Amino acid sequence: MTALKCLIIGVAGGTGSGKTSIARNIMHQLPKGSAVLIDHDSYYKDHKGMPIEERQKLNYDHPDSLDNPLLVRHLHALRANEPIEKPVYNFVTHSREKRTERILPAPIVIVEGILILADEHIRNACDIKIFVDTDADIRVFRRIRRDMDQRGRSFASIREQYYSTVRPMHLQFVEPSKRWANLIIPEGGENKIALDVVVEKLMRFLGDPDRKK
Repeated sequence: MTALKCLIIGVAGGTGSGKTSIARNIMHQLPKGSAVLIDHDSYYKDHKGMPIEERQKLNYDHPDSLDNPLLVRHLHALRANEPIEKPVYNFVTHSREKRTERILPAPIVIVEGILILADEHIRNACDIKIFVDTDADIRVFRRIRRDMDQRGRSFASIREQYYSTVRPMHLQFVEPSKRWANLIIPEGGENKIALDVVVEKLMRFLGDPDRKK
């Protein structure tokens, strides 16, 4: 069996579960330059030609809201040691910006998002699949804080979106997707033991002499 030269890790979980913290903590504990991080949110489809009022009503928690084929192509490109131009998404205007972010290949690619494991093609591109499982009350308070502080949204709009799309989509797509996970991590970034286990495995991968042949 040929040794993998690039390891792709998918980190999924409900909104506010702590998956982004887990993904960033994994990356920060690895040697500099050995890993890159890709957020699934950057791959939201562009609706620039739609009035902003209509964009605000779209269901952004459904798998169809994301350009998954583009993400899969980018993951395959990184595995083939090719750079990619990752989209940059503006959550205030609900549209892609003209600029892109150039991502260089690395031995470890971490891709995180609520629907990473819900899409078969993304799942199949991942060598390790992680689901961050955090209680709903903790997740919703984290989401409220994030959307108000970072995305300029009002509490009323966050509440309406949560009940109309976020919660139903979580129950329909996100929660069931954890059955595809190789590892389920409770309580997100607070679980240091699970984080240490993952980092130790990745360090062994980086130190494998067969990987470089």
